[in-house]
Amino acid sequence: MKTLFLLHRSHGLNLLTTALLLAAGTGFSTDSVGITSCYAAGETDVTKVDDDFALQGEYRGEVTIEEGKIPVGAQVIARGKGKFRLVGYPLGLPGEGWDSTRKHEVEGSRTGDQVTFQGEEFTGILTAAGITVTNSDGNKIGELKRVIRKSPTLGTQPPEGAVVLFDEKGTNRFPGSKISPEGWLMQGATSEPTFDDFSLHLEFMLSYAPDKQGQGRSNSGLYLQGRYEVQILDSFGLEGKDNECGGIYTVSAPAVNMCFPPLQWQTYDVDFTAARFDETGKKLEDAKVTIRHNGTLIHKEIKVPKATTAAPLPVKPTPGPIFLQDHGDQVRFRNIWVLPKSSTR
Repeated sequence: MKTLFLLHRSHGLNLLTTALLLAAGTGFSTDSVGITSCYAAGETDVTKVDDDFALQGEYRGEVTIEEGKIPVGAQVIARGKGKFRLVGYPLGLPGEGWDSTRKHEVEGSRTGDQVTFQGEEFTGILTAAGITVTNSDGNKIGELKRVIRKSPTLGTQPPEGAVVLFDEKGTNRFPGSKISPEGWLMQGATSEPTFDDFSLHLEFMLSYAPDKQGQGRSNSGLYLQGRYEVQILDSFGLEGKDNECGGIYTVSAPAVNMCFPPLQWQTYDVDFTAARFDETGKKLEDAKVTIRHNGTLIHKEIKVPKATTAAPLPVKPTPGPIFLQDHGDQVRFRNIWVLPKSSTR
């Protein structure tokens, strides 16, 4: 604990964060960027992305400061036309050491094949190979490499008794749904089976829309029983609010923002307990939900007092479907199954 306390207050750590987060804004030419923009509802084909896609993503490494070597994480967000936002995480990426108390961000622009982050005593050079950190004397003191994290629950197969709603073997229990050329389920789908209490596994991929911001980036939603929304959104590198990825919409923000970059498969693993009613239909207990996003616990036994915004169904003592919202943006889904639990309403 003493070590962590010293690191949090370290001047060297502050300088490191500055090195990763102060981007040079000079020398930028749109001719040197060589990209086209405007992805409308979002791009889901990795072969059609712009040049910035190669630089956006997550980075992990170590740097040497006065206290010695420390871990550092960074998330680089593509914002269209050669513009970037870099978010730095002292002690590691979200879910890998960052303690949720400190992060820093700044806007930046690309010149050619690199972005320069210039601090008073350190410089960070971002290329497709990673981020190289040097001190004011030009000596290399650290390096961050790009990483592609995978959810530990990715590809989890349905247990005995589970209801498979969608897989890539031909099962599709979403009547009238749209299927992508790759064979993935598209946004805007309602399951035929309905459920009371259950566990659910769902895999989703956010589209790449660098020109979009906020709620305009790959917006969708997982509605439990068609009543309670777990937000789906490209919230990579954002604060992690209740209307961002992993949030129970307007009810509860995730404990940590575990959103991966666009065009990477992600997972939701949900344990859901339906609201309880008496014989007259009066509600006695709110619905409760526990959620893991990419394997990390982000909600535990959270009570949801009412149907969330834009829910297709009101709260009633009846089972409900799995609804995947169409908010006008491209999102892909696969490997969706539900394990019903016995319940007493």
